Amino acid sequence: MQKILLVGKPNSGKSLLFNQLTGLRQKVANFPGVTVELKSGIFNAHLDNGVDGKQQQKFELIDYPGTYSLKSLSKDESIAIEQLLNAMSDEKTSVILCNLDATRMERSLVFALQVQEIAKQHNKTVIFTLNMVDELLRFNHKIDTDKLSEKLGSPVYAVSAKTLIGISELQKGLGEIAISPEKYRVKPTETNQQASGIAAKSLAKEFAIQSDVVLKRQNAIDRLLLNSVFGGFAFLLIMFFLFQSIFTWAAPLMDATEDAIGFIAGIVSGFLGEGILNDFMTDAIFGGLGSFLVFVPQIMILTLIIGLLEDSGYLARAALICHRPLSFFGLSGRSFIPYLSGHACAIPAILAARTIESPRKRFVTMLTVPLMSCSARLPVYALLIAVLVPDTTYLGGWVNLQGAMFFALYSFGILTALIVSGVLNKMTEGSKELQDMPFILELPSYRLPHWQPLFYRIINSGVQFIKRAAPIIFVVSLIIWTLGYFPNNGDLQNSYLSTIGQWIEPIFTPLGVDWRYGVAILVSFLAREVFVGVLGTMFSIENADENIAGLAENLQADGLSLASGVALLAFYVIALQCVATVAMLKSELGKNRYAWGAFIAYGLLAYLVSMFFYAVLS
Repeated sequence: MQKILLVGKPNSGKSLLFNQLTGLRQKVANFPGVTVELKSGIFNAHLDNGVDGKQQQKFELIDYPGTYSLKSLSKDESIAIEQLLNAMSDEKTSVILCNLDATRMERSLVFALQVQEIAKQHNKTVIFTLNMVDELLRFNHKIDTDKLSEKLGSPVYAVSAKTLIGISELQKGLGEIAISPEKYRVKPTETNQQASGIAAKSLAKEFAIQSDVVLKRQNAIDRLLLNSVFGGFAFLLIMFFLFQSIFTWAAPLMDATEDAIGFIAGIVSGFLGEGILNDFMTDAIFGGLGSFLVFVPQIMILTLIIGLLEDSGYLARAALICHRPLSFFGLSGRSFIPYLSGHACAIPAILAARTIESPRKRFVTMLTVPLMSCSARLPVYALLIAVLVPDTTYLGGWVNLQGAMFFALYSFGILTALIVSGVLNKMTEGSKELQDMPFILELPSYRLPHWQPLFYRIINSGVQFIKRAAPIIFVVSLIIWTLGYFPNNGDLQNSYLSTIGQWIEPIFTPLGVDWRYGVAILVSFLAREVFVGVLGTMFSIENADENIAGLAENLQADGLSLASGVALLAFYVIALQCVATVAMLKSELGKNRYAWGAFIAYGLLAYLVSMFFYAVLS
């Protein structure tokens, strides 16, 4: 299958354009490094006259990560550029589709003209899309695409991936050109004989809207949101709102999910009748997996809020606000993006750290990202908070005490990461391998999010979380149920699991918890969220006739103390309990000693901090 390469600078609407051309709902982001991997989809080229008797032909459309220049500054850009140059020489590459930001044409054209020059050397066809023309229409500015096409020597299409302006014309034109690319090779012009920087400035002066006109509204908002006093206050307010929403908005969905699981469990139990199969379905499946599924709505709410901040353009401002305080700990403002992404999952967050130009700051950021409270910790936090903290609201329900506890836990993780970053920064000072580089950041325009990709992202976050965690939890629940059920048919205190638990119980006695929690902690080193499934299975065995999915009520009835609960929360904030994250650190940092060193160090630190909290609160 022939290929079409989609390239462009970050924040230019490229990923959204990819969605419109392929029908896929890819992740749309306003920051480089979010789409490190190459994304591909099928583009259907249609012809009215049927070239060679074919009315339709399929092409593979490949979306490359956004880059500013063929001279890379970051590891992320160097990987993208290397992949792009390799694809240029591939015989299967038919067309290079180069996306331009109509509101910031000069910056887009520097990279675009470099790509065009390389394409010309490989005898490839280039098409330009002038994206975000809807922004120009608000200022009654129109670009003469025919004249611009003559200057560039390649076809130019004015489009808006958000409002669909010009998309049908682009689809038709791209189809014709992709099927017969030799007719549209780059034509020699005066423009493409100049240096890319000089040519970009000249073309922008002739065609582009004045930047101060477009940036007038943006600058007015930035004067507030980037203000040294109000900006910091607004940032804290937005972050507090983020964590409040996890509890406040998700609560009805969580209750509905729990009721649904209980209802289905009752039907299944009544159908099966008494026996070992009924016990397995009730305890292992609905007790283990069911207790975990209750927390999926919170994952989706977290994705929604981060997506809104990301698509609106605020995340880049947050990175700028955070640069000065983060630099005190040896980090960069760009570290904020991996840190915030780490609240969803550490693996893409570690990948996002590739965009940090400074090798030393990139190293420190990658090693401390696992301290961010990822979505896998969310079920653990939600369970223990529901047990320990009353569901009290203030200010007419806008402030929830449980949500405030969430904010405190996430803040504790961030504070720990900053302290560890400061220590690592001091340890790596003077390293020839880990050099430092300056902080450079582009602020994207403020935009309303495009709801269709955002909605898909929310649904996909829940689906992917279930796909990733459910198989592990199912296997673990099966093993835990088997060990806890036999040899005495559900007598947990005299089971194989109890025997194993008694051996390891002394390790967890300093945290004030018994062998059941010890088993759950050890097994959760496979994946943090397994903690909930394991406890759900064990407590379901003990309370088979009571709540099936209501694990929090079972823990409250069992008498989990405040000191032990806080100790467990502190442990899960710090401990690196994810084998996949360790593997990713090994892959990115290239050395086992960094990855496993972080695993051991965070485990010991979590244990000591948990002991401290238990001792103080006891």
